Amino acid sequence: MIIKEDMLDNNSYFTDREFGARSRIEEEINQRAWSGLVVIINSRFADGSFGYLYPEQCKDDIGRGVIGNVCGYDSNSFSLALASEIPEISLPFEAEKVQSTPAVLDFLEFCHRAIGKPKFGNYHSYYGHYHLYFQPEEGKTAFREDINRVFSRNGIAYEFNSDGLIVRLAPEGLKDILMPAVFRTRDPVLNSLLEAARTKYLNRNPIVRQEALEKLWDAWERLKTIEQGMDKKASITALLNKAAPESNFRETLNMEAKELTRIGNNFRIRHSEISQVPIEFNEHVDYLFHRLFSLIFLFLRTIDRSREA
Repeated sequence: MIIKEDMLDNNSYFTDREFGARSRIEEEINQRAWSGLVVIINSRFADGSFGYLYPEQCKDDIGRGVIGNVCGYDSNSFSLALASEIPEISLPFEAEKVQSTPAVLDFLEFCHRAIGKPKFGNYHSYYGHYHLYFQPEEGKTAFREDINRVFSRNGIAYEFNSDGLIVRLAPEGLKDILMPAVFRTRDPVLNSLLEAARTKYLNRNPIVRQEALEKLWDAWERLKTIEQGMDKKASITALLNKAAPESNFRETLNMEAKELTRIGNNFRIRHSEISQVPIEFNEHVDYLFHRLFSLIFLFLRTIDRSREA
């Protein structure tokens, strides 16, 4: 397995540098965070950033039947598009009234698609405005950084990635391994299952995150056969021997492997019979994912080490 770097510079504050950033565990947009997001969006309204996708044409050009010069953003077009795509959000905003978290996250992605950094072109003296042109990548990058700073400072467990998508951050400890992971074992099916589990677990939809457990447990069953094919018992023994040559620790891992297999069979993860116990809390999903992924990660690392020897 290869870990790739994908670091974001959030222009951290003194307390972040001295004492560490606060834990990103809050999954709901709180009042303080919502107020900060409103300020960021309103600043983009004010400078015409949304004119990149929803341009307001210069009135002089309209009168002459010319299309081309942009002088701001068309608030009516923006509002109509917003109402059709994210009906839960309406304009103007009320900073005191927190919107639902799923709607806010959808809205931020909507804004990201529409944003470009406005630059002044020619000055139109008759109407007293500048014609604008846009640098979309620069505008989108700055927008993501501003939103991510609000998320970070308020402990919000979401992050705008460079693709313009908001993803849920894994719990501390697991995040540093899981977020940048690229799976490159010698088994393509195992790689696919692990990547599906990783992607689903980082999804902000709790239902999709539960599906991540199914993919991870499927990957676990696949991993058990990676050393000796269909002889699962011999294969898991080989994995354990590589992971822990010392007998006491090997037995500890063996007990953990058996317990995780039991969990996968008894809870509603890989099976849907009425006898399976449902997993009702997001925190339980985090715990189970973290527990099994840690074991899988250990086995993958020791497999890589044995191949390099």
